[in-house]
Amino acid sequence: MPVIARFYGILIKMYFSQSEHGVPHFHAVYGDFNGVFSIETLEMIEGDLPARSQRLVKEWGAQYQN
Repeated sequence: MPVIARFYGILIKMYFSQSEHGVPHFHAVYGDFNGVFSIETLEMIEGDLPARSQRLVKEWGAQYQN
């Protein structure tokens, strides 16, 4: 899965084709923590990412959502 962004130790990864990986979403990885975020709502669908990291990922997502 390609890394598309890095900030504050958080990696954002995403497949580019829906046929490869289902519903449009991206993955955020911070150390041993992971989160899967919906592109449409920016809500965490699954994972155990800490609250502060979730907030940073949502702020990043809001900038690039379109």
